[in-house]
Formats: sequence, structure tokens, C-alpha cells
Amino acid sequence: MDSGGVGPQLSEEATHHLQQGIVMLLSQWSALQMAVHNEWGGRQSSQLADQLALDIFSWFTHSREPLYIDDLENILDEAMLSLNTMTEDGSIEEV
Repeated sequence: MDSGGVGPQLSEEATHHLQQGIVMLLSQWSALQMAVHNEWGGRQSSQLADQLALDIFSWFTHSREPLYIDDLENILDEAMLSLNTMTEDGSIEEV
């Protein structure tokens, strides 16, 4: 079966672990949690954070090109901007 150039498919267990790892990491990111808790992105702040987790998972699993950390940092930065939050504390690079 042709995977369309996406790369090797993850097992169900590996997929679950990757999803859980992303959620756990984001749940410990203080800047993101503060933005969600205070609804800096509006009432949909929690949904925006959930979408970030999905976007990161998709980036890891569906990218057709090599993965570069700068691209992941851009995803994180755009998500924080959608929550009306500018992170200048270096936490994006830490995440």
C-alpha cells in the first residue's frame, strides 16, 4: 500500500503515545496554560489549545518534507498569537 510519500505509519500504540506526549507537554507550558485559563484568545481559547495539539501531531505524522525545528517553532508562535499572546520568554524554543 502506497503511503503517498508520507513516511512509515505509526502503530496504534505509538500514535497514542505521541498524542499523549504532545498533550502532556502542552499542559505543562505555563504561557499556553495562562492564555487558556485567562481566555486571552476569547471563549474558544481551550479549543485553540486543543487545535495546537492536533496541528503538532499532524506536523509530525503527515509532513511530506523533512521536519525542521524552526517550522515547529512557527506553529507554536502562530498558536500563541491566535491566543493574543506574545511569548518573549524563550519558552517557545524550550517547548
